[in-house]
Amino acid sequence: MTRSSPGILGIDFGTSNSAMAWAPPGGLAQPIALEGDAVSMPTAVFYNAEDHLTHFGRDAVSQYLASTEGRLMRSLKSLLGSSLLQEKTEINHQTISFQDIIATFLAELRQRAAQKLGHLPNEVVLGRPVHFVDDDLERDAQAEQSLREAAQSVGFSRVRFQLEPIAAALDYERRLNSEARVLVADIGGGTSDFTVVRLGPDRTGKPDRSEDVLATTGVHIGGTDFDQKLSLERVMPLLGHRHIGPQGREVPSRVFFDLSTWHLIQWLYLPRALAQTQALRVNYSDTRLHERLMRVLDQRDGHRVAHEVELAKIRCSENQAHTMVDLQAVEPDLMTELSIADMREHLDALLQRTVVCGLECVLRANLRSEGPLDAIYLTGGSSALKPFQQALQSAFPGVPLVQGDLFGGVASGLAYSGR
Repeated sequence: MTRSSPGILGIDFGTSNSAMAWAPPGGLAQPIALEGDAVSMPTAVFYNAEDHLTHFGRDAVSQYLASTEGRLMRSLKSLLGSSLLQEKTEINHQTISFQDIIATFLAELRQRAAQKLGHLPNEVVLGRPVHFVDDDLERDAQAEQSLREAAQSVGFSRVRFQLEPIAAALDYERRLNSEARVLVADIGGGTSDFTVVRLGPDRTGKPDRSEDVLATTGVHIGGTDFDQKLSLERVMPLLGHRHIGPQGREVPSRVFFDLSTWHLIQWLYLPRALAQTQALRVNYSDTRLHERLMRVLDQRDGHRVAHEVELAKIRCSENQAHTMVDLQAVEPDLMTELSIADMREHLDALLQRTVVCGLECVLRANLRSEGPLDAIYLTGGSSALKPFQQALQSAFPGVPLVQGDLFGGVASGLAYSGR
């Protein structure tokens, strides 16, 4: 296997899912299949304590859901820019930092790219959100540097970055036959990013596109935040969230917020955290709710519950009909309903903040001299959420929504931007 070959590898390292694409010189970017024919895979790592192997993507999630003994790590991107990134955790009798786990995932992506390309790529363009961290430039810069160091540590000798919504725009541009002013809405697992950009076939070959980017905005809200909110409203009350105890006060809520947040769940399994949660029993009037909570933690079913909430959200959105969140792993016949009305009510505040970010982007673009928007281009898995699309359409009446390659478009645009 050769060391390198002309072309650019783009990696969309996402909070929930990741994708890759390869662009040869002068050619079209080609998505790289990662699991079978799938061109994206969950950003998930499972350290199997039984066979002592490391599993990735859908395989990692399947191992966990099959109750295999081990540790599932997800939403790793959410740790970039936080103090938790350098924290170490014990996995199969070894201590490893969360940055090293990110590096392990990137190394696997590089190897899978090599299997498809026939050579090890040593140059990469990584996507990044407009803001890794809101309102903190120093932590935001540190987040990018940490991701750069992780990529370099696994063999990428040249690492560049491109904003994810701009990458999505470059992919969309290949489909246009006339010039357009487009708002790109990239709604991922952890962030929502917007870009107003001039696109068109006559602009594709320009070496410098900075004048075509009219504005960018971003907010740290994404699919995992939607999942957390739905879990807090529809699932956590079954474990005691907002339950009034014998002293007339609610059960302390911290454990429920952590249990609804993918990258924090594993901390609840530590002996000290388990003891603290066990001590909450005196705060419950109905101790059966506390028993359920302890069962989730003792069985290490937190990620399973979060996964069921995510699946229910997707079903409800796609089918535009109520569905059930399956909690039978916690207790036989335990379920809770999720309806379209629930989605609208519980997600409204988050969706409005996201849409306001898009409106701010258009305001900053000052399109009065340019003319109105021609389209809103949707990319990122969470942009498919029907309540989001409805909120966006209400904010931009008459502007057509164009749904792009939700999981592979950013990766292709990253490969193009590397030229």
